[in-house]
Amino acid sequence: MPELPEVEVTRLRLGRELVGKQIMQVVIRAAKLRLPIPSDLKEVLPGRVLTSVVRRGKYLLFFCDGGCLIIHLGMTGFLQLLAVETKAGKHDHLDIVFSDNSVLRFHDPRKFGTVIWTTEDPAGHPLLATIGPEPLTTLFDGTYLFTVSRSRTVAVKQMIMNSAVVAGVGNIYANEALFRAGILPSRLACSLTLMECERLVAAIRDVLTESIDSGSTFTVTEGLVSYHPLVFNVYGRSGELCPVCGATLESSRLGNRSTVFCSRCQR
Repeated sequence: MPELPEVEVTRLRLGRELVGKQIMQVVIRAAKLRLPIPSDLKEVLPGRVLTSVVRRGKYLLFFCDGGCLIIHLGMTGFLQLLAVETKAGKHDHLDIVFSDNSVLRFHDPRKFGTVIWTTEDPAGHPLLATIGPEPLTTLFDGTYLFTVSRSRTVAVKQMIMNSAVVAGVGNIYANEALFRAGILPSRLACSLTLMECERLVAAIRDVLTESIDSGSTFTVTEGLVSYHPLVFNVYGRSGELCPVCGATLESSRLGNRSTVFCSRCQR
């Protein structure tokens, strides 16, 4: 599943390539993904100019004059910029054709993505209204995390993966950040000290920023998308040796997600 760095890298590229261009045509090939694709996009979008591309959590917001297109990539979705003559494949569900004959194409084999159009402030849309602060902004700091953790009896990992607490920290980066911060994923959130919260916030910022800076990319195999961001210290490495202390990395399930950690380095 695309996580925040992959979505941010996508945003940066699409912003560079598409902002200022006029939409000429919309082609819809699937009536429904996770939610129905608004059928009136074919009439609503042509003629509008794309003014900015913004990320909120794992959502991409395409602001046009007079409205905003909200896209979530789901588990296997991604956006491609192609030449207008590029033939569409089986899982290519939406094309937005621009004035320079480029096409923004939404590919989603499992149809878990989302495409929504709104003429209201997207911050108030039900999909976005409850999302917490962005992890790369000053709104997300140690004091904030310490405050929200006081009444939470869930595992620390589950807390930081809760989008109402902080936007867009998925399973991969939660594993990595907790390792860097030296905190066991299964610790109760309310047991964190202020100093530990400050370490964890710094680790989350660092691991996300490094992945974005590395230019996280994807490959497609048999119609499925796979992302290749950082070389990980713990994620996907259960049974291997800890890169810090040499102990064997352990794994467990938290919130039905694979969790890898070092019981010697993380407390």
